[in-house]
Amino acid sequence: MSEAIEANEARLANAVNVIETRGLSKIYPGTAALVEVDYKVRRGKVNVLIGENGAGKSTLMKLLAGAETATSGEIRIDGKVAAITDVRSAEAHGVGIIFQELNLFPDLSVAENIFTGNELTSGGVIRSKDEVHQAKILLERLQIPINPRTRLGDLYVGQQQLVEIAKALSKHIKVLIMDEPTSALSRHEVEILFKIIGQLKEEGVTVIYISHRLEEIMAIGDCITVLRNGRLVAEDEIANIDIPWIIEAMVGSSKKRFAFEQHAIGEEILKVNDLALKRSNGIYAVDHVSFSVRAGEVIGIYGLMGAGRTELLETLLGAQPHALGEIELAGKAIEDLPIPKRIEAGIALVPEDRQKQGMIQLMSILENMTLSSLGKFVNRLKFGALKREKQVEAAEDIVKRLAIKAASVDAPITSLSGGNMQKVVIGKALLTSPKVLLMDEPTRGIDVGAKEDVYKTISLLAKSGIAVIYATSELDEAVAVSNRVFVMASGKLTAIMERSQFDSERIVRASTPATAVV
Repeated sequence: MSEAIEANEARLANAVNVIETRGLSKIYPGTAALVEVDYKVRRGKVNVLIGENGAGKSTLMKLLAGAETATSGEIRIDGKVAAITDVRSAEAHGVGIIFQELNLFPDLSVAENIFTGNELTSGGVIRSKDEVHQAKILLERLQIPINPRTRLGDLYVGQQQLVEIAKALSKHIKVLIMDEPTSALSRHEVEILFKIIGQLKEEGVTVIYISHRLEEIMAIGDCITVLRNGRLVAEDEIANIDIPWIIEAMVGSSKKRFAFEQHAIGEEILKVNDLALKRSNGIYAVDHVSFSVRAGEVIGIYGLMGAGRTELLETLLGAQPHALGEIELAGKAIEDLPIPKRIEAGIALVPEDRQKQGMIQLMSILENMTLSSLGKFVNRLKFGALKREKQVEAAEDIVKRLAIKAASVDAPITSLSGGNMQKVVIGKALLTSPKVLLMDEPTRGIDVGAKEDVYKTISLLAKSGIAVIYATSELDEAVAVSNRVFVMASGKLTAIMERSQFDSERIVRASTPATAVV
């Protein structure tokens, strides 16, 4: 009898849920990206998935789409356990994904892009005419007025996004995962996308929709699931919830913060007026931003992916030569100076990707740390030879100041932990004697203990009179050591908050493009 009841319950569940995960976990070295997640995807609905950066959304979607494999747990499709080991096996089960970064070839035609990796062939020869014909049918089905012979690179970003959808549908998928599909779209293109999502629903396609735009979620979604710190914390029908519910579920109420200590703040050291930078698609990455920072002040710049945080820091350093606007450092205009001259004037950047941009892995700790300040150690009487003793002295002083755990400054930088590598990159910037230190995601990829060390380092630098501006996508981190928080959304500076005004809900609201208000 109990077996019959269980069978009936399973049948009913399968009628509602096209995908279910049970105890799904993904563990990376030192990080639990996903922990025992029981996730349900409602058939024929727009299933919204939301959470802060690092909450586990992308990891969960990669597991469903076969881009990653789970550490433990199972995925069920139509009530049966599905062995999803790669993208092909996921597609065979009817699951396709459109990543935020488009996976297309600009020099190929629309038809060629739609069938890339899934070409129509006979005897090993691609049937180009058939691909054009099938692509035309797909595009007409989606009411997309694009000639399948058009070169993809000649299309707008929004049109390319629609080609991605057509590409996914060419594989006869029944569940379409869309990761931040509107992040680079205009309002008109978003409206077109929403119409197409409506058409897909009518045709029985289930959509999993990841977005940070809260008003957008309320408009397009049918049901919602919230992840936080790799765990599923809430789920409901969109009709039953509102934006405050989403924010509370995302943020939680028991966040532990670094112990902030007040310190003296000096005079204005950096002034930015009407800073602007356009992307290649004409949308502003930095949209006419103005602010000022004082010596010894710590500014946390919070924003979601695509908010413009990295572009803002790169523009301040001079790495974006097409940027417009005025930048004053210590009372002197620097907007026309190249990067070396800006560094000399007193501005330095700790980049987001320390492995690729912050260090040279074949070099030692000493060589990496002194790379940006070699001019200080040149013996001009000996044809430019380096004064090794002074190099070692400077590097060892930084090792001591930042509590870098290393056997010797001559040890390979690859012998260090991620946290200590990050400290070396920070030390390299400090040896340029900056007045303003820019830090892009300074704790990305390091463990909790190392994060605390970086927070302490930021605090110490600020006490010494250096202005620190650090960009982060983690809400806790944005408020950890900041005197003020700047919030960015879609390239705009949408809120500036003093420490006494810090409020998680307000910060999250300001960081979502549809609801952002200065």
